[in-house]
Amino acid sequence: MYWIFNLFIFLFGLVVGSFLNCLIYRLKEGKGFFRGRSFCPHCKHVLTWPDLIPVFSFFVLGRKCRYCQKPISWQYPLVELATGLLFVLIMNYELISFENILASLFMLLVSCFLIVIFVYDFKYYIIPDQIIYPAIALTFLYQLFRILPPPLNKGWATQPIENGLWLNFGPLFNPLLSALLASAFFLAIVLVSQGRWMGVGDIKLAFFMGLFLGYPKILVALFLAFSLGALIGIILILTGKKTLKAKVPFAPFLVTGTFMALFWGEKIINWYLNLIYL
Repeated sequence: MYWIFNLFIFLFGLVVGSFLNCLIYRLKEGKGFFRGRSFCPHCKHVLTWPDLIPVFSFFVLGRKCRYCQKPISWQYPLVELATGLLFVLIMNYELISFENILASLFMLLVSCFLIVIFVYDFKYYIIPDQIIYPAIALTFLYQLFRILPPPLNKGWATQPIENGLWLNFGPLFNPLLSALLASAFFLAIVLVSQGRWMGVGDIKLAFFMGLFLGYPKILVALFLAFSLGALIGIILILTGKKTLKAKVPFAPFLVTGTFMALFWGEKIINWYLNLIYL
């Protein structure tokens, strides 16, 4: 039965990934997210359900629009597959129970925000405010929820007093401080480089990452992001695809670092500590 559950989550992720592709396109075009039917971006022909089956339709149609025969971007199946796989990882990371359904739903929503940020910055070299601000707000509300007293949030640390309940703000201090320090670090880079190395969007994304991951996982995410960015940058320069002065979107590396720190951050930290204390 466990594999059936994972299969259902994966298929659900494919459908959500299809919606994220639509959202990315409409966000760029300034169109409403939930209004109107899906259509081909080339010929504008309205698509029917056989054209919209995640991944399957892409290959059955031979990577071409059924109506105008223009090529379909690989973005569509890749985003759908990535969303499906991430949903499976998250639902296995946050084991389902009555008490952590909210945490699982939160993780799924955050993964959607991060996927959109990854693709949008990769394609258009910008992190849209319409995505990053809701992501920050949602994460802050979730972190705030963690300190609510029972029965609103059964199981989180609270301390009763005579005239009510005292909220333990300790769990909120870590992510807030992590967010402020991470964004301050990126702000310093932006100021020193006068916006040549980083953009304002990266500051906002760093704030979100700190709020989401907290300490020490934010350090792992940033270390991995800069390491991957440096490695890919060197490869692009050596292959002649980029020059030293060329712009490279950094949000994809930050998003990748966030996911790696989320799933394997503790293992990476333990490996590093064991390495230096041998």
